[in-house]
Amino acid sequence: MVNWFSLTIQTPNLIRRISSKLRDCREMAAPISPFQIILGSSSIARRRILSEMGYKFTIMTADIDEKAIRKERPEELVMALAEAKADAIMSRILATGVQLDNNAPPTLLITADTVVVYEGTIREKPSNKDEARKFIKGYSGSHASVVSSVLITNLKTGTRKGGWEEAEVYFYDIPVEIIDNLIEEDVTFKVAGGLMLEHPLTLPLVEAVVGSTDTVMGLPKALTEKLMNDAL
Repeated sequence: MVNWFSLTIQTPNLIRRISSKLRDCREMAAPISPFQIILGSSSIARRRILSEMGYKFTIMTADIDEKAIRKERPEELVMALAEAKADAIMSRILATGVQLDNNAPPTLLITADTVVVYEGTIREKPSNKDEARKFIKGYSGSHASVVSSVLITNLKTGTRKGGWEEAEVYFYDIPVEIIDNLIEEDVTFKVAGGLMLEHPLTLPLVEAVVGSTDTVMGLPKALTEKLMNDAL
């Protein structure tokens, strides 16, 4: 399932200030690139996916209280969190006071969020070992939905393009020792629903994925590419 929206930020003064203060980051795309990219995420999976798409980028993370943002529907929640992350990073950029050549190419800020939905309940990152164990045990021999959002903000024009995708993951029975190892490695606390599809202990226990595996990993490639083109 795919859904997307578009909007233009209604604060042109803010956008002009950001455009005037952003600097040409040396680690971003090569000078011949028509645009530059900031990935607003610390997720290793999202970094890997964006690199696989052939892009160079810098990384900035958003320090927000995700628990303070609540929505009833998973797609609304992931979009609201992606927007909040973008707003926080834009504020950080303004605070740096760095200067940018007005002739510089556009900079695209990519923010994203992911939640797992199990038996109608939204699951974010588990907060403790007991919750992580409960999450993973629930997936054993069962299935869960993963909803991931992508938001592209053109920091030069203020245009935002966003959307979300959903995928379904079906699991074989998950042995207790695998659950114990995952929890001891702390990997379950870093991902929504404690579900890290690409982990070598988890991957062999995945029976099927209906939808994009990139969606499960947190950055659907096709949607991201489309939204980036739309935001330029």
